Amino acid sequence: MRSRLGLAALVTVGIGSLSGPARAADPAGLWLTETGSSRIRVAPCGNGYCGTIVSAPGKALDAKNPDPALRTRSVVGVQILDARQKDGSGFSGSLYNPNDGKTYSGSLRLTSPNTLEVSGCVMSVFCKRQSWTRVN
Repeated sequence: MRSRLGLAALVTVGIGSLSGPARAADPAGLWLTETGSSRIRVAPCGNGYCGTIVSAPGKALDAKNPDPALRTRSVVGVQILDARQKDGSGFSGSLYNPNDGKTYSGSLRLTSPNTLEVSGCVMSVFCKRQSWTRVN
């Protein structure tokens, strides 16, 4: 009886340790941008992750969108991150910046359970990075 309880405890601990790190390394969740002005919901999509604006300051219109028909829409609900390609320690794809209306090659990488590094690049040379903070 004692050995069965010991084995059951080991199996339970083993399963818990398998699921714990996987959850900690998951970038899915709600993130506050580096400026603290917007919140982005990151969720699984395809083989990676996508991010959608869930709150933004002010009128929050997509005024710089290259499509004139979209310039009066709210940025809330707009998908700005599409990172479906596994890339080393993160994911790569594209990043839409509503502040300038441009789409960049982008990437995301979880640097800690509560910090997400998001990068947008032009010609894979000129890059800007932001650290987003997980919202609990």
